[in-house]
Amino acid sequence: MKINDTQIKQVNNQIRRLIDADNFYGRKLREAGITGIENADDFENLPFSQKQDLRDAYPLGLMTTPEEEIVRIHSSSGTTGTPVIIPYTAKDVDDWGIMFKRCYEFAGITNKDRIQITPGYGLWTAGIGFQYGAEKLGAMVIPMGPGNTEKQLQMMTDLKSTVICATSSYALLLTEEIEKRGIKDQVCLRKGVIGSERWGDKMRARIHDGLGIELYDIYGLTEIYGPGIGINSTEDSGMFIWDDYIYLEIIDPVTGKNVPDGQLGEIVITTLVKEGAPLIRYRTHDISRIIPGKYGDIDFPRIDVITGRSDDMMKIKGVNVFPKQIEEVLATFPELSSEYQIRISHLEGRDTMRIYVETDGTVNFLDMADKVAAAVKSRIGFTPLVKVVELGVLPRSEKKSKRVIDERYD
Repeated sequence: MKINDTQIKQVNNQIRRLIDADNFYGRKLREAGITGIENADDFENLPFSQKQDLRDAYPLGLMTTPEEEIVRIHSSSGTTGTPVIIPYTAKDVDDWGIMFKRCYEFAGITNKDRIQITPGYGLWTAGIGFQYGAEKLGAMVIPMGPGNTEKQLQMMTDLKSTVICATSSYALLLTEEIEKRGIKDQVCLRKGVIGSERWGDKMRARIHDGLGIELYDIYGLTEIYGPGIGINSTEDSGMFIWDDYIYLEIIDPVTGKNVPDGQLGEIVITTLVKEGAPLIRYRTHDISRIIPGKYGDIDFPRIDVITGRSDDMMKIKGVNVFPKQIEEVLATFPELSSEYQIRISHLEGRDTMRIYVETDGTVNFLDMADKVAAAVKSRIGFTPLVKVVELGVLPRSEKKSKRVIDERYD
């Protein structure tokens, strides 16, 4: 998928604005003597931007419009490092709402739906993005925000919510609570729009079967607009990306070069029309692939589900390990739930990886631990310590689940 002529003109407009604003990227361009691009090769030679660039610009160094045109700021949800502050103009906010409305429409959600929103509000982009898109759609919004599961379930049953918007972790928690209370027959949900964290097939099946709803992956990140820059229309369609607002590349995370369509790599995003804080070739560290070809008569490009991040690698005993590798091994055991936790420690001069998994009382916990440990060793090359616990023991989250805890640097 190559950048087209319309997108090249949009990028050139952004280049002029960035140079005029003299922000970090504008200075990069000026130092490189770049005032515009003519073709795809020129575009792919533009420098990348990264999260540290955005942190270094704190608090308002990303602004490319006069301050009086900024109507809102948002900040990334990360808890480490300097916050990233993203300014939005009124047009940016409206564009985001239009994209999110499109997401709902692609998922078959209409103005007759009642949409219960559980992600957080405030500096984080999640809750308010889900809400604004739903209001543009004309649907009834139930803006719950996170937590207070008792109230969530009361509103869900009393108001007969038909759509739930949530992280996969909270959707799982709600699924389990509904089953525990025996109130599934009082729930009118038909669809779930799930985002903000990667989730595996086992968790997807658990939520789908437990609630009996269709599930849709939504994509986005605060640095770009927030959630809503892409969604799937059916389970097997891949996620459509709104390339009239953003241009997406997939690169080799080591070489920085574009990879062929269909090959896994790191997602890189350019905002084509954003005013408050445009970004060119922003490295997201999310791993996916462009799905070749069209889906029916839809012209938007598609990416596959997010499989992980290029920066979530753990180095243990000299071996590079990704959480997804562990998740794929655990998924081969039907006796295990979708939930797991990895803890890495440094004890008596050596690294130790402990994996906690859940199962019901129908299996021998010690035998299961041995089987899981052997399967993980065959995949990553060393034997972890495996602890099997009862179903429901591992923590459930109202936001994102923390599955990897590295205690070596505490």
